[in-house]
Amino acid sequence: MFQFPVLIGDIGGTNARFALIPGPGSAFVMLAKRPTADHSDPSAAIAAALRDTASARPRTVLLAAATRVGAPVVHLTNAAWTLDAERIGRDLDIDHVVLMNDYVPVAMAIGDPAPGFSEQLGPVAPGDGGARLVLGPGTGLGAAALVPMGERFAVLPTEAGHVEFGACEAEEFSLWPLLERAHGRLTSETVLSGPGLARLYRALAMRRGAEPLRLTPAEIVGRGFAGADDLASATLGIFAQLLGRFAGDLALIFSATGGVFVAGGIAPRMIPMLADGGFRTAFERKAPFENLVRNIATVVVVDPEPGLTGLCRLVADPGRFIFDMWEWRRPGA
Repeated sequence: MFQFPVLIGDIGGTNARFALIPGPGSAFVMLAKRPTADHSDPSAAIAAALRDTASARPRTVLLAAATRVGAPVVHLTNAAWTLDAERIGRDLDIDHVVLMNDYVPVAMAIGDPAPGFSEQLGPVAPGDGGARLVLGPGTGLGAAALVPMGERFAVLPTEAGHVEFGACEAEEFSLWPLLERAHGRLTSETVLSGPGLARLYRALAMRRGAEPLRLTPAEIVGRGFAGADDLASATLGIFAQLLGRFAGDLALIFSATGGVFVAGGIAPRMIPMLADGGFRTAFERKAPFENLVRNIATVVVVDPEPGLTGLCRLVADPGRFIFDMWEWRRPGA
């Protein structure tokens, strides 16, 4: 299905990662991880990634993009790039260009994860043969389900990050009016993302009558775990509970008895907080279906490049997965 060499790319709102698969059965060779904003468009970024490699010109490019992919031309949700499959192919003399949502390959990676891919949260280990779910707070909030269909898997990407997200617990009702909205809405991504972590921090400060420091999400995580900033620690606790609630909701929606995998750039840095109880308690508080959710495993993905790992799985065994993709092929190729 794919002609080698194959260039694979995981393109997010903050970073674009590129790797090369030289031939059948090969592991991927990392080429570059650079801020998306460093380049004007994906063609320029791919050209820069290939500049220092002596490998042959790629014949196929597979790109997983952080946006809804419903056409061969798409725009990133949280960055300025437009991905046009035909333009990328013609710009770089590529025979075959494929676009998909960025959480499609992450879902592919959780079907048969290698040792060290994830760390368990809570008392239940993955093992059920049912549907699996992956979600990940990062620059945005991605989510996808992996549904077994005989010997194959169907991959269902979602835009779950853009559903409305409201207050449920008493402490949240006073906090919600203080949260900054995004595009005039309070969605799950508004709160459960890197920018969302900063929004929670500022809203908590306002509720306490304190002046918040101007901190990045990474600084909030660092200060919260260092114990030097009570406000940051409280923010992480609330974030963990909200993430657990949302993950439990998605687990019910997809009947994800095969396990829920939490990926993205934030969760691996928060494992002690996520394991502390608040995440799992909120995950399981799903009356009248507590018994169902209580038996669903939750894990954190610690593989540093799960998107590239999943794309490599796809290249190795493309017939195993059923998923939507949009592509361009050079005439006659």
